[in-house]
Amino acid sequence: MLTIWGRPTSICTQRVLWTCAEAELDYAFHLASATMGANGHVSTGAAAYGSVETDWYRSMNPNSTVPTIDDSGFILWESNAIVSYLAESYAPEALFDASSRVKASALQWMSWTNEHLEPRLHTLVMELVRLRPGLRTDGAAEGARAELSPHLEVLNRHLAQQPYVAGERFSMGDITTGAAVYRSRLLESLPAELTAIDAWLARLAARSAFKRHIEPPEFHL
Repeated sequence: MLTIWGRPTSICTQRVLWTCAEAELDYAFHLASATMGANGHVSTGAAAYGSVETDWYRSMNPNSTVPTIDDSGFILWESNAIVSYLAESYAPEALFDASSRVKASALQWMSWTNEHLEPRLHTLVMELVRLRPGLRTDGAAEGARAELSPHLEVLNRHLAQQPYVAGERFSMGDITTGAAVYRSRLLESLPAELTAIDAWLARLAARSAFKRHIEPPEFHL
């Protein structure tokens, strides 16, 4: 049995849950977090889900972060690594056409998302959603939006040439990148003129796994 530790509001956990749904995998899910709980961020006085700072969890993931998986004794952390592992092990045809080139292209955009989108999205979600107002930094959200825009334009130009990030079919690359770009839209940080991204998001939104693990606004806001 596959076991996952994470939280539904973690975009990194969302990547893994979306992948499991696409691969039709059963799993046991355990809530875990050092900073978030059922009532929000710890800065507001909410209690965190916990678990990640215990010795037994650190023995699996020394970073005390989520997600972490245990697949019949194989422990893995870092969401893109988990997504790639699950795709390779359980759904290579569905998630990268069983092609090393498609897989490499997908990984390219997954890495790009972590490098260029995630740092700005982290700032936005902290400043606009999670931190209590007294801990927010004036101008930080506006700065993050300004920095995010040119990277989204890069993705838009790419998607104007093909329907999905790694080619003609949906792949694991759309999972990591799609979750991030959808969150940027909910945080009002997706420029209106990026029509290729809009069309791509509409294709992703038609997928049942997206509807279950990514679409609900409460998972982001």
